[in-house]
Order: sequence, then C-alpha cells, then structure tokens
Amino acid sequence: MRLLSLFLLCCCSFSSQASDSLSVVFKSGEAGYHTFRIPAIIRAPDQSLLAFCEGRVNNAGDYGTIKIVMRRSMDAGKTWSPIQVVAAMGNLQVGNPAPVVDQTDPAFPKGRIFLFYNTGDHHENEVRKGNGLREVWYITSTDNGLNWSAPVNITTQVHRPLQSNRNSSYQFQEDWRSYANTPGHAIQFQQGRYRGRIFIAANHSAGAPQNQFEDYTAHGFYSDDHGKTFRLTSSLTIKGSNESIATELSNGNLMMNSRNQKGDIRARIISISSDGGQNWDTSYFDTQLPDPVNQASLLTIGRKKGKAILAFSNAASTTRRDSLTLRISWDEGKTWPYQQLIDAAPDQTKNDYTAYSDLVYIHKNSIGILYERKGYKEIVFKRIQWK
Repeated sequence: MRLLSLFLLCCCSFSSQASDSLSVVFKSGEAGYHTFRIPAIIRAPDQSLLAFCEGRVNNAGDYGTIKIVMRRSMDAGKTWSPIQVVAAMGNLQVGNPAPVVDQTDPAFPKGRIFLFYNTGDHHENEVRKGNGLREVWYITSTDNGLNWSAPVNITTQVHRPLQSNRNSSYQFQEDWRSYANTPGHAIQFQQGRYRGRIFIAANHSAGAPQNQFEDYTAHGFYSDDHGKTFRLTSSLTIKGSNESIATELSNGNLMMNSRNQKGDIRARIISISSDGGQNWDTSYFDTQLPDPVNQASLLTIGRKKGKAILAFSNAASTTRRDSLTLRISWDEGKTWPYQQLIDAAPDQTKNDYTAYSDLVYIHKNSIGILYERKGYKEIVFKRIQWK
C-alpha cells in the first residue's frame, strides 16, 4: 500500500547546486529543522541517488522529535530535489536510516527499496537503564522512493527487549535495551550461495549499563525471503562494539566494520563471516583504520580476480572527528594501499569538523560520499574519482 501522506514536501522547496564538486544536501536550520544528522545514501533502480538523514526538529540531540527525510538527485549529485519526509511517528525519535535495493525479488522485477529504521521514546542512556524502548521498522518503495509503504514493525524478529509498557509481547530474557541499525546503507548479496540475502548491521546493549560501555555489542539481522521474515545473527565477542556497517566479500563471506565504543583502542573492529553473516569466524582491531570513536562506511565497489574491491571512509583521526578519508582495498581489507583525504578542518580547531559518512557506487572509478561537515552544520555530497 502506498501512502501519499508520507510524501510531504517542505514548504520552502529549493534545489542545491554543486560547487567545485561539493553540493550541500541538508543544511541545519533550513526547512523547519534545527539539525540534520546521520547520512545514508543509495543508488535507486532508475540510477537516481537517494540521500537520507535524520531531520532533528527542535535541537541537535539524538533524542526528541526526529523524522527521516530524503532528497533525490537525477544528475549524479549535482542538484537535489526538495526535502521529502519518508518516516515519522509523532514526537518519537525516528532515525538510523539504513536503505538498500532488493534487486532479486521476482515479484518486483524493477527493484524494490527497503528503508530500515529505529524509533525511540527516551534518551539512549535512559533506554540503557531500562526506562525506554527502541523498536525496529522498515518501509518499502517500488517507484524509486517517490512513495513509501506503511511501516512494518519487525522488533520481535530482530530485537530482544525484556519488557515494555507499550507492548507486552516483548518478554525476551536477553534483556536487550538500546538498539540501532547500522547507520548507513544496508546490503544485498549479489552472488554465490547467499545471493539475494538482505543484511543489516546493527548493535544493542544488554542488561544494566556497564563501565566503558561494555553492555554494547554489535550484531546483524538478515532476510532470505525479500523481507517476509528476518533472523538475527550471532553477536560479536568484543564488548563495546557498536555502530557497524557490512559488505559482501567473495565466496559468501561478509565483513562487518564496527565502532569501538570503549575508546581504549582507537581503531575499527573488523569481523569476518564465512556463512553470509550468520556467525563470526574472527573479530580483530585493524590499526590501519584509525578512528576517534565514530561511525564509518564500507562498500564493495567492484571485483578483481574474484576478490571484492572495497571502499572505506571515516574520520581518520584518533583525537577528534576530522580528516575524512577514503581508502581502497584490492585484497578484501587485508591492506588499504590507496587513501585520499576528502575533507578536513581548515584550521587547528579542536571541535569536530567531518563526522558520519556513507558511500555510494556511481560507476567505474567514481564514488559518491555523503557526509557531515562543519561541526554538524551541514550534510554534503562529493563525487570522487579514485583512480
């Protein structure tokens, strides 16, 4: 069912024009939103680019009245359509957009877009204390994001909350509390025995808050039947693993790249699965990928001699969110010989400058990156020739 009511255009329609290959997609303070954060981007079946983020209405905080908004580009990121609200639920927090295109469902031969997201009714720290609830939802679009279905609640399939005064069906003994999708794009396996599998990286906290955020652990969930049902993966063994993103490797293998919320090791956590993300063969810190306790993006952009070519972006600093860097690996993440500084603070300010980002494949040797800039004042898009 398509709900045209979700196709809400901002009253001050405008189109951002690129300048020096950089276009401002979302600018804080515009269109009735205090702040825009948490970018995600995909290429739709019609080749348009769909840029998602959280539209935070009243303040810049992670909790409050928050909607998921989207803008579309038909010219590879040079210009962008007016803002469209795609997910909202009253005064609840609606966030962590994780879009992906299902390209293998015979019922939708032109492709169907899934957008996974979370809702929350309290601050994250209060949810960790058991005083609130995070839920997991998705919506779909069969017309390249113009219209969206009614939301589907999949919390009982992919989350394990102990109890809730809003829904008595949540009685899981695991006592998961905080919960977040990736943020950034989700993935679909393109080849091999797991072809068609939709995989969404995620994380949760379990039980009462622990020192150094050790109640957090990364995990994932997936569907092998085009969203009819979902299954949880096993969780990582590294305590404090948090925001994650995944990509397909070769031979049904999957890599998940996670934030270390503890901050004791300022590097990304890498986990490898040989069964399509159901279980984890190994997890380790990759010191080639320095990180200031932040989000990152990971994307398969091609194949060479049967091996996945990977692109990775993050704020490549151990002290603050700055120095957004693109890296390329030709050996499925063992080494990252190519690196390019995308953006950095023009001065020696100690504040965050570049933070969250998400990558999208445009065409051979061309990648798009949607990222937070100028201390969360704007979300911009940049097209990069990497070779």
